[in-house]
This record gives sequence, structure tokens and C-alpha cells, in this order.
Amino acid sequence: MAINPVTRISRSFKDISLSFEPHPVTKDLPILKNERAIIRSVRNIVETIPTEKFFNSDFGSSVRSNLFGILDYATVSIIEDEIKTSINNYEPRVENIKVIVNPELDNNSLEISIIFDIIGQDFPTQEFTFILEATR
Repeated sequence: MAINPVTRISRSFKDISLSFEPHPVTKDLPILKNERAIIRSVRNIVETIPTEKFFNSDFGSSVRSNLFGILDYATVSIIEDEIKTSINNYEPRVENIKVIVNPELDNNSLEISIIFDIIGQDFPTQEFTFILEATR
């Protein structure tokens, strides 16, 4: 008896913006929709430190802890793997994840580019870039 793999199909997505700043006229909280919601979710996964989220102490990535060490090519490779693993573990709406980390050695920061496809939707491949800096 052959088992067919499960195909995941995404629908439209809505998330509340974490800025929590109400709209100036309607006073409603801002809503992120579809690909913007997923991009924000992926970034939150990368920036969340494990134990920071209540009731799910494993959620997040240990990327920030690697910013305080020596930023060499081995560390960059570890960070890329950590980001991919975290996104695979906590964001089931994406696939074909590619991570590019460019160290900014003078600033002790990382320029991170994440590329992925949204499962089950006809959205184009998503790509976004942001900077992670060591905070003291």
C-alpha cells in the first residue's frame, strides 16, 4: 500500500503588526496580509531568542548569541544553517529556503538575505534583507 505525501495548501494570511500603533483615523490596529505577514513571521523567528517566548521556550534561533563571537566564515556558515533550521521548524508556510549572510566586520553586524517560496499560493519567490547587530 503506497502512501501519498501530504500536499500543504496555504490560504490568505493576516497578522497583527507588532508595532501596535493604531491607524490615525480608524484607530484599528494595522494588519499585515499575505506575503507581508509571512515575511514578518520569518523575521520574528530569526530575531527571537530561545526562551523569550512564553510557553514555547524552544521557539526562535540562536543567531544573536553568535554575534558576540568572532565573525569568520565558519561562524557565518553556522548562522546560515541556524536560520534555515529555525525557519523550517517554525514556519510551515514556506519552502525552498535560501539564506545568504554577509558579515559587516567593521560594525560587528550581519546583513541577512532570506529567499523562500510560499507554499500553495501563486506568490512570486519572496526575498528580503535586514541587518542584525550585536547589542550590548
